[in-house]
Amino acid sequence: NVGEELDPALEPILLQQTFKQQGGIVIKLGDTIIPYHPDFKLYITTKLPNPHYTPEVSTKVTIVNFTLSPSGLEDQLLGIVVAEERPDLEEAKNQLIISNAKMKQEIKEIEDKILHRLSASEGSPVDDISLIDTLEISKV
Repeated sequence: NVGEELDPALEPILLQQTFKQQGGIVIKLGDTIIPYHPDFKLYITTKLPNPHYTPEVSTKVTIVNFTLSPSGLEDQLLGIVVAEERPDLEEAKNQLIISNAKMKQEIKEIEDKILHRLSASEGSPVDDISLIDTLEISKV
């Protein structure tokens, strides 16, 4: 029962980042290296009626929607009609989704930089020029 974001610890499995070690195929999960079988399948389920995953997640997994709700069916049919009647609008929507995902990633990176600079700051944060520069960049 996952939400709309997946745990980053699943990244090596989703991307199938395997390598050979001592003649066998293995995968690294965290600090642990475990044997990997080529027929391994991972099934993740959610109780969300119509989940909207980021493009990054959508490229790593195959999404199968087994639920049918009136609003979900309406969204799917509207998407099909718009794609058929106005492919330019569908393309614009897809570009907005990708742009939104990139912006969220940039915000996360800036937040991480700020937190890192705050934790690494010695003395008063007001005197840390690199921290102030990072905060200035985050305003834009």
